Formats: sequence, structure tokens, C-alpha cells
Amino acid sequence: MNRQTTGTPRRVIVMVLAACLASAAGACTNPPTSRSEPGSPSAAAEEAAATLPRPTGSSAVGRTTLHLVDKARRDPWTPTAGTRELMVTMYYPAKPGTGGSAASYMTVQEARLLLQRKAPQAAGAADTIARLGIHARSDAEPVPGRYPMVLLSPGFTLPRTTLTGLSEDLASRGYVVALVDHTYESAGTAFPDGRTLGCAAICDRPPSGGLATVIRNRVADARFVLDRLTGPRPAWRHARMIDTARIGMAGHSLGGAAAAAAMPADDRIRAGANMDGTFRAPLPTSGLDRPFLLLGSQSDHAPGKDHTWDRDWARLHGWKRWLTVTGADHNTFTDLPVLEQLLRRPSDALRAQRAQQITRTVIAAFFDQHLKHGYQPPFDQQIPALPEVTFQRP
Repeated sequence: MNRQTTGTPRRVIVMVLAACLASAAGACTNPPTSRSEPGSPSAAAEEAAATLPRPTGSSAVGRTTLHLVDKARRDPWTPTAGTRELMVTMYYPAKPGTGGSAASYMTVQEARLLLQRKAPQAAGAADTIARLGIHARSDAEPVPGRYPMVLLSPGFTLPRTTLTGLSEDLASRGYVVALVDHTYESAGTAFPDGRTLGCAAICDRPPSGGLATVIRNRVADARFVLDRLTGPRPAWRHARMIDTARIGMAGHSLGGAAAAAAMPADDRIRAGANMDGTFRAPLPTSGLDRPFLLLGSQSDHAPGKDHTWDRDWARLHGWKRWLTVTGADHNTFTDLPVLEQLLRRPSDALRAQRAQQITRTVIAAFFDQHLKHGYQPPFDQQIPALPEVTFQRP
């Protein structure tokens, strides 16, 4: 592979970012700190806070949920459960006005288990979290065509729903998204038969071999999902939408490390991105020659802050970029800032809407370049429209 390290002219970069950010400019409002009178401007902002930021692409979004069973593998965390079961949510470009009602964010039980783990003092707000408004329509009619697909893996202990905002946005921009819940590694995963499986003991006590063992399991999950979506008898009835030559993978935290680990194991994955994830399993010393993006918080993942990023940066031999975001924290790249705002518990990190805006813009630009080959995205120098983002050159 070409060891490309240079990119695009400043003029083109600025034009692309201006267009990307203009579509979402209306979302950059600060959250209210108290309940407001109906009809007031702050009440309108409060109502908007109960919905994920609107996708910025031109397509409506459809959503289908799949229950996949890997008959060839026993569950690694709860062997008595039998075969490995996964829940996967597919997001895709859809025809406007088709499909059922707007899909739900998560079940009440999933929300209750998430709050018990992340915000026990707010456990009574499970109904509020579960009802967070999203934009995808259940089983909407797909837009004809073949699209690149991005596989998404959430952070350790986090359910897949915490990457809903990014999933919807990518689908609106012309991607199929497979959002995977890694059963027993998530606070809670709801299944169609009414079961909600919580986090196994590994969530509080890492297994023998540490989190590298969890990453190996996620690589197996990812490869199984790709087999079931792109094989001769696909599990998804709209699988014809997937362009199997244009598949990428991204993840948050441990999911980002899993994306890096999956690429040497499966050459179907053409490009990958790690959002603020320490490399618990190092890349092979032979390296990775396909495009890879590091996107992290400035406080934790600038050069010299995380030795695993310093180490594995040298093992990335293809197109690569290392971007950090000032003011971000570990959860900035997920829906959690929106949930915190909904619970009136905003952190000192970037405001929820701005956090989503930066994450969506950067991740979409990366996959546009490497899976669509039609854009010149912002990956070479400081961009005035994204003052929080720093291009690292270790």
C-alpha cells in the first residue's frame, strides 16, 4: 500500500467543512439548566434536548433489528447459555414517509441497567432515557442502490444504542450501518423473546488475559456479523444494499481497539477508526497497511498521553491520521453527552450537540474518502470551522 501522509489543499478542505457544518449549525444550542415555561425559547431547546440531533445527510433513515445466533461458537462469557447470540441494528438510507413509527432509543429495562452502571443516582429516569427521540423509522423502505457499510462497536459495558446518533447520521449520508451489541459485555441487551441479558462478571472483573481477551471475542463477533450480512444466505433481507467491496469498521473505546484488531484478521474491512480507545491488544508488529483514523480527547490521547497510541501509530503503514479534540472527554464520541443533558447532568466536556457535530463530521469525512472516494475531507491541517480539533504529527 502507498504510505500516503499528505492530503488536500486548504481551500478544498475549508469548503467541505463549511458545507458539513452548515447543515448542522442550528443544533449548536446550549442545554437548559431548569424547566421552562411552555412556548418559551428555552422550552423549545428543552424539547430538542429530548431528541438526538437530526441527521445531517440528505436521506431519510430506516432501521431493522436482527437477532443473530452463531451456532459454531459457544458464548465465551456464559458457557451455560449455549451458542453465542448477538443483537445487531441495521441503519440504512430509506424512502421518506415509509416504515412504521419512529423507532425507540432503547427498552426501559436496557435504560435501567445502563443507569445502574453509569449513573445510579438517576436510576429512576429509565423511562426518560428509553423515550429519547430518534429519527430512524422501523423497517422503512430502502432507497435502491448499493452502499458502503460501516460496522460499529460500542465501548466496554456500553450498549450499542450509545452510538445511535452516529449510526443515523452515517445512514443519512449514504451508508449502511451494522451496529453490534456484544452480549454480556454490555450493561443490558434486550432480545426479541423478552430476555434482557445484563453484563457478565467480566464487566467488573476482567477475564484471564485482561481486556485483550474481550477484544479477541469482539473480533470473532465482527467477523461473524460480516459473514451473516454478506454471505450466500444473508440474515438481513436488504443485504443487497451492501457493497461488499466497501466495508469499514469503527468503534468507541474498547470498540475502537477492536476495530483495529479486526482489520489484520479480516481483509474485508477496508478502513477503520478508533474513537478514544486504548489499544488493549497491540497491532501486529508487521503492522496494518489499510487506512486508519485515531480520534481522541486531547487530555488523554495527545502524543505522550497514551503509550499504546504512540506504539501502534508506528505500526500503521497505510493512510493514517491522529486527531484530538480539545474539551472532549471519553464519552464525547457517543450519545452519552445527550443523555447527561437529558438528565440535567451536563459535564464539563463539550456540549452535547457540538460533540455530536464534531464526531459525525470527522467520521463521515474519513469514510467518505476511503469508502466512497468522492470527497476531499479535512485531514491535513487545522480547520477554522473545527477549532477544537488538532492534527497531531508525532
